[in-house]
Amino acid sequence: MKYKLSGKWKSGYAFDLHTLASTYLGPDEFGHDRFDNTRSEMGELVYQLKYKRDQSTIPKIIELLTAITGIEKFDFIIPVPSSRARVFQPVDEIATALGKQRGVPVLIGFLAKESRGNELKNVTDPDQKEKLLKDAIKIAGDRKVKGKNILLVDDLYDSGATLNACCSILYEEAGAKGVFVLTMTKTRT
Repeated sequence: MKYKLSGKWKSGYAFDLHTLASTYLGPDEFGHDRFDNTRSEMGELVYQLKYKRDQSTIPKIIELLTAITGIEKFDFIIPVPSSRARVFQPVDEIATALGKQRGVPVLIGFLAKESRGNELKNVTDPDQKEKLLKDAIKIAGDRKVKGKNILLVDDLYDSGATLNACCSILYEEAGAKGVFVLTMTKTRT
């Protein structure tokens, strides 16, 4: 299944929904809300990779992505920078495997995100959030992407604010010809 995504990019898609259903179970002993989630196949794979650190899911994610055509025509694949440090970065791993399969160079670390703590967490105004993100995301790579077509890859599409900020930087500061978006999943709302 493919879901069209709208934003500052030329074209964008999410491969599938992240969750298909979610039932509220109430708070746990620490006061955190608990949910019983039913995930799509891709959603479960991304969840296992991101939160359980199960790298064995990567080949299956890449296998599912064979349904997406045209990736081999991009000049570069750039993973969206993570908002938190992890032992390994799931989006970087997916982008690397996808680039290897399709013969497209992957620019790991081309974009970097400064840690802003909870500064972004409580921002509900989309324009304010995008401005804060744009200030937090920087070009960290030295590769030239001016005049090139870029595939921006992320694991989960929610509001699109991070992807919009990345696109703005790639267009305005890096001079990309075209930025396209592919996310593994998207939220239902």
